Amino acid sequence: MLTWVEGVLYGAGGGLVVEAVVTFGRLHAWQQARHAARAAAEALPQLGTYIDPPADALAALFRIVLGGAAGWLLHGELAGVFAAVAVGASAPAVLAQMGSATTVAEALQAGAAPGSAPGSAPGAVPATAPTAPVPPPAAASPTAPVAPGAAPATPVAPAPTQPGPPGLDQAQGEATP
Repeated sequence: MLTWVEGVLYGAGGGLVVEAVVTFGRLHAWQQARHAARAAAEALPQLGTYIDPPADALAALFRIVLGGAAGWLLHGELAGVFAAVAVGASAPAVLAQMGSATTVAEALQAGAAPGSAPGSAPGAVPATAPTAPVPPPAAASPTAPVAPGAAPATPVAPAPTQPGPPGLDQAQGEATP
């Protein structure tokens, strides 16, 4: 378990790693465009076409802050540095998921009980269809052919019964009359 300071620092580091990867992707796209333009003897594209410093810096700052916030919120659940960096890297998605979680009280206030069918009255118990009992599987003989892709069935031996006190049916685990 990490302290809250470690959670914040490693979470922010995870956000920084993701922003570095995003920036590298933009630089790589710029590099590829320059190579293609050079090969076609065209004008070389400017770096400003691929990177907008004020907007990208602000987005990087918020990604780092969100990574630190996620690390702080989840520091008690994080077992190591790698987990904290992963939480920081995925902070926008993690925090959005946590923010959109619906509590049971909110669901009941909205009029839909968990598990109820649409259009049913709030608090109504959903009807369930009766189910037929499932027969036990037949024991396959060890020499029976097995269909391709199917696992061979192994016969199950009955559980051995041990003598117990009189009046106790061991096979059923209950008292006899």
